[in-house]
Amino acid sequence: MYILFGNASSAHAGAAKDCYLLFIQLGASIGHEGGYNNDALSNNNMVNPSVFMGLPLSPHALQVYGKLQRFCDARVFPSESVHVAELAALKDAGRAWLEVPPIVETLKAEAKALGLWNLFLTKVTLPNGVTYGETLTNVEYALMCELMGRCVTLAPEVFNCAAPDTGNMEILSRFGTSEQQRRWLVPLCEGKIRSCFAMTERYVASSDATNVCTQVERCDDGYVINGDKWYISGAGDPRCQLIIVMGKIKSTEILSPFRQQSMILVPIDTPDCCFTVSYFCIPTFNIWGCWNLVRVSLKRPMHVFGYDDAPHGHLEVSFHNVKVPLTSILLGDGRGFEIAQARLGPGRIHHCMRAIGMAERCMELMVHRAKTRYAFQQLLAENPVVAAS
Repeated sequence: MYILFGNASSAHAGAAKDCYLLFIQLGASIGHEGGYNNDALSNNNMVNPSVFMGLPLSPHALQVYGKLQRFCDARVFPSESVHVAELAALKDAGRAWLEVPPIVETLKAEAKALGLWNLFLTKVTLPNGVTYGETLTNVEYALMCELMGRCVTLAPEVFNCAAPDTGNMEILSRFGTSEQQRRWLVPLCEGKIRSCFAMTERYVASSDATNVCTQVERCDDGYVINGDKWYISGAGDPRCQLIIVMGKIKSTEILSPFRQQSMILVPIDTPDCCFTVSYFCIPTFNIWGCWNLVRVSLKRPMHVFGYDDAPHGHLEVSFHNVKVPLTSILLGDGRGFEIAQARLGPGRIHHCMRAIGMAERCMELMVHRAKTRYAFQQLLAENPVVAAS
């Protein structure tokens, strides 16, 4: 719309029109043909990936996409029911916050062996001498996100492409020191640990990073952090070992609002990183006892549309005099806003395309139900109200 009015826009912004038309045609084809196929969810109605938004994709990207699609068809989509069953079993056993469904690690190992790993990351050689990532553009990876979005609770993690790790790995790759990369980025790229990003706060509009109030005070040998965060996605995962905290540097100088924020790397086992825990009527020790051994706990899991999303979770976290070394700063004092823009930009593309994949999947499921479910001696699809919607 902006480009039609001559406002400042990218030269490629007009290509969005082609994208809208393409998805309208796709939705219409799903509605008319009823393309839901439980054995091969992605084959019939996916967008033709050879050209997307008027931009041709490279032969390498097409090869990766084809391999990704085949693996999703053969292994990921059929494993959805297993994943759901394993989650339910862990919840019934009171261990939903302590363990990850075994199918996740099984599929991760298979995907990694096929090279379907860290697809979002631009190729980078880390201090361990290993090169990670792929040579995909944002457009090319966007199509991969659409495909993974069709099984959003499982597929992204299977390929080590799940948020918030993706954003954290990107900024560690771009802004981290060699030591920070060795300690955190290497195990993240290997899929051995997980991480979270602590920016949003309860009492301010945290979509504007300049509002963040968590205090970061520099002392002689480190930084001391005090503040409260909430809806911190991934903090509940038992494999989470790193928190990237966005906080306001305490300073006597008058600084620009965009130079007051910093990002600090906080190990989740940092002494004095103290949180209290309550979770419904289940005893605290049964859920979080193992974390208390390393003096780290989490305040409470928040809910999204009634779900706690265990073991990933979206948690409320409090920092009280948490002290970390000076080497824990990312890029430098007051550079947090700059890093946030680099982190959140690609993430928006990833989320949007996964949402499109989910929408396509939902559409197919609705059409399948309408064309197989009978009520009042007719298919739901033959009901004028259903057909019109």
